[in-house]
Amino acid sequence: MNGKIVVVGLGFGDENGLTLGTLAVLERADRVFLRTERHPIVSWLRERGIQYVSFDEVYEKHARFETVYEEIAERLLAYAEEGGTVVYAVPGHPMVAERTVQFLLDAEGVAVEVHGGTSFLDAMFASLKLDPIEGFQLLDGNDLSASRLDPRTHVLIGQVYDRLVASDVKLTLMDVYPDEHPVTIATACGVPGLEKLTTLPLYELDHGEWFTDLTSVYVPPVTDERALYRQFSTLVDVIATLRSPEGCPWDRKQTHESLRRYLIEEAYEFLEAVHDGDEEAMADELGDILLQVMLHAQIASEEGTFDIFEVISRLNDKMVRRHPHVFGEAQADTAEEVKANWEQIKAKEREGEAELPSVLGQVNEALPALLLAYQQQKKAAKVGFDWEQMDEVFDKVREELDELGRAETAAEREEELGDLLFALVNLSRFLKVDPELALIKSCQKFARRFRYIEERVRSQKRAWPDVTLAEMDAWWNEAKREEKGNPRNE
Repeated sequence: MNGKIVVVGLGFGDENGLTLGTLAVLERADRVFLRTERHPIVSWLRERGIQYVSFDEVYEKHARFETVYEEIAERLLAYAEEGGTVVYAVPGHPMVAERTVQFLLDAEGVAVEVHGGTSFLDAMFASLKLDPIEGFQLLDGNDLSASRLDPRTHVLIGQVYDRLVASDVKLTLMDVYPDEHPVTIATACGVPGLEKLTTLPLYELDHGEWFTDLTSVYVPPVTDERALYRQFSTLVDVIATLRSPEGCPWDRKQTHESLRRYLIEEAYEFLEAVHDGDEEAMADELGDILLQVMLHAQIASEEGTFDIFEVISRLNDKMVRRHPHVFGEAQADTAEEVKANWEQIKAKEREGEAELPSVLGQVNEALPALLLAYQQQKKAAKVGFDWEQMDEVFDKVREELDELGRAETAAEREEELGDLLFALVNLSRFLKVDPELALIKSCQKFARRFRYIEERVRSQKRAWPDVTLAEMDAWWNEAKREEKGNPRNE
């Protein structure tokens, strides 16, 4: 080990935030490097005769801060390897929002010693009069994600040094907070003559020229419960309350078995919203589906089997595991390659099961009959039990239709009709048409055209017994002709 790097913090502002220990280190040092000269204390250091070299010129070389910090760390390590002790001074506290220090600590071959310093957080807490024990987040304005924000805590966003960063911060915050939520732009907290606090609505955050290298944004906790409705944790609490002894009698009495039909119904209602192109209804229906997931997870949590977080964990694990071309080193450039990889991974996951597990063992027999037939046929086809040509499937449909025509008893007609429907599902696979969606569209088409007939009956103020089949057929055909001008109603 050839040298050592001593990292010190210059404090949050002027000389009043500099510790005596740090001052002593700077005055004794042979080589002092500053990450940046853009700090209120630097002129005071020069007055005391402390010589230094800054890395400000490195900022001009690179477009990305990460690259800047990497080069600064590399230079410091090289200087240290020449021998002796290198003192590296950073704004605030070395362990608060200092990426270069993390690079140094991760390096090998050179000893790194970190001294403390007063952080900008100390001054910020005092100026804003907040106690972080109530719940506090410190986030980087250059790497802000809505998923990391907790609106129930105090949030401080650092490195908001210009309007461009402020604009990005505003848009991210507006994904979580109301547009009118108050925010405070805090600059140079604790520095006499420079400190400035400006509170304004969130939507005005980037409207002014308030930003410097010493600017952060403070976001107070949300107090309006409705503002928390976008939070997943709020949904978890709502469902738990509904199932609690003080909750809803209907929700409390539900079981996995009693809820089964609702999940199917809500899925169909979502599909109808998709068909109608109604995006608002799609959002509502997806919420209804999520409600079913949450209720099942809450019931399981009460039984001690699993909870919603295990559901999420299993899903994340599966998605990462089955997408090695995204999260790993595998290659898959087409949808077909992705599907092949997926099946290989699923097959590997099943290793260790019975020596010859049932091909149909993965099919949920509780599915509606049309979907059940479709899934069974897909599974059987994967092991080669399938028709080779589409003409053969058409022949099978005709054969089953003939057999249905020859059926004599009710039992025979039921059996032959089932065979015909099963054959039609086979045909749908070869046509690459989802039979469930196709039938749903036909049902919706029937409903539209029959409602047209109903409207004509109402408009003529007639009763059903007075309407002839010929009239209804004519109106049906009118409805068909009108739909030709609307491709969504095909």
